[in-house]
Formats: sequence, C-alpha cells, structure tokens
Amino acid sequence: MAQDLERIQSRLDNIRSVSPILTALRTISLGSWQMALNRLRGLEVYSGRLLSLLPAVLPYLQKPASPRGLSRLRSYGDMSRQVHSGRVILAVIGSERGLCGRYNVAPVEHAVRYVQEQEQRGLSVEIIALGSRLVRTFQRQKCPPQRSQKLPVTRLPTFELAYRLTHTWLQQYEAFEIDAVEVLYNAYGGPGRYTARLVRLLPPELPSAVSLVPDAETPPTPYIVETDPLRLYVRLIAQWTALNFYTRLLNAAASEHAARFQLMESATQNLERLVEELTLELRSARRQAITREMQELAVGAGLLEREHRPES
Repeated sequence: MAQDLERIQSRLDNIRSVSPILTALRTISLGSWQMALNRLRGLEVYSGRLLSLLPAVLPYLQKPASPRGLSRLRSYGDMSRQVHSGRVILAVIGSERGLCGRYNVAPVEHAVRYVQEQEQRGLSVEIIALGSRLVRTFQRQKCPPQRSQKLPVTRLPTFELAYRLTHTWLQQYEAFEIDAVEVLYNAYGGPGRYTARLVRLLPPELPSAVSLVPDAETPPTPYIVETDPLRLYVRLIAQWTALNFYTRLLNAAASEHAARFQLMESATQNLERLVEELTLELRSARRQAITREMQELAVGAGLLEREHRPES
C-alpha cells in the first residue's frame, strides 16, 4: 500500500510540474496567433495602397524595356507562361518548432505529388523548405529538399526574409534561369483549421489596371511622373512580390500557432482531468491505508478478538 501511495504521489507531482510549461506554451501560441492575424490585416491595407500606384505608372511604360529592368515582367497583363528553362522552384512553408500535430505532414505530402506531376511534364522542380521541422518531415518521406531556410523561433517571420528570397527569385526569373515560383503552405481557415494550398508567386498575377480604378467609366486624372517610370515599375513589382510572399508566411504562421494553441489547450484539459483522477485515487488509497492501520491497532489492542471470541 505504501508503494502505491508513493507511485501515485510521484505521478501527480510530475504531472503538476508539466502544467506550467503547457500554460506558457499555450499563452505564447495564442499571442503569436493573434499577432499574425493583426499583421495580415495591416498588410491587406498596405497591399491595396501599393497596387493603387499601378494605374499611374502603366501609361508611361510604352517604350521598349531597358536591359537593366525587369524586361520579362514588362508585359503587364499578358504574362508569358511558356517554358524556357524547364525549371520551377517550389517554396514549401513549414514550422521551425514541433508540438503542432500534422502541420508539416500535409504540405510535404502535397509537395511529393506536385513534384511527380511536374516531372511527368518534363519539368525540374527545386524544393526550398522553410522550417527545420519541415526539413525533417521531407527526409522521413525520402524526399530531401534541395535547399532549406530556417524560420525564427521566438518571433514571427520578418518582411526582410520575404524580400531577400523574392529578390533572388526575381533575378533568376528575369535571367530565364527559372520559369515559375510556386508557394505551398497551410492556409489559415480558423482556430485549429488549415488546408495545404498551392499558389503561384512568379510570374506575378497582378490585378488588371481597370479593376484598380474605382470608377472605370471616369478615367483618373493623369499623374506627373518625374522619375524613371520603369524604375518605379521595377520597384513596385519587387515590393508587391515580396508582400505577396510575406502574406503567405504570416498566413502559415497563423495556422501553425493556432494548431499549437489547440493542442496545448487539449493537453491542458487532459492534464487537469488526469490530476483530478489521480487526486481521487490518492485520497482513496490514503483512506484504505488509514482503515488498515486502524484495524491493525484494534487487533493489537485485542478489541477485535474480544468481539469475535465465541461464547462458552
């Protein structure tokens, strides 16, 4: 009986020591989740203001593109989809940490199918995995990525990361080294809900200039552009591409932290239930121990013997 009490008490102490860790992880996940959603709302406003500059710049892009500019992206509204290099980059966004269930499994399975489909079409796919946990999942699937990129552990992904990667991809695309950049990530669908989604980053699918004008029947007042319009257009495309990719990073981060919060919430509830069950079991064991001690004392005092002594 004493060993049972020690075993139950030891389990109870161990579980109670884990409770603060789960509470901290749940709190951190909740804060990061809400921060990611707040940034996404801010980016939506900024993206609208950025695209509102297109109608002002496009009328000035009628001359042949400069070799120093983004000549391959110059044909706005008529992006060429013809294959030139036969090489496609697939950027897969995962997580840097664990404790998020099957968060990294879904995009890896989707990526494996995507690579097989593209290889059947004669295209070469280069996988770039973002997140150490995602890299491990790829390796378990016998499909190691060609390149990898770590994500921040204690904070959300930065715009600097998105701009650096997209800047490299734009240069490769303009040099005809790659034909497209696809982004695969877990799209946020609500608390604990996400779906693997594949979107095209390059060539950029910008909205038409007409859709950016509030009233298409009333032409806007022409702007006075005193600097090089092509340079403005290059800057605009680079910013919008980086912003588009950063939106995917934040969307994936919101899905990750929401999934981790749900798991920590479920683990906390299970922990509380287990503590309650062990507490009841400990109380029952203690009552049984006390009852047995009282019986032993009664036997030692001869009380039970006198009660059970047969009459002469």
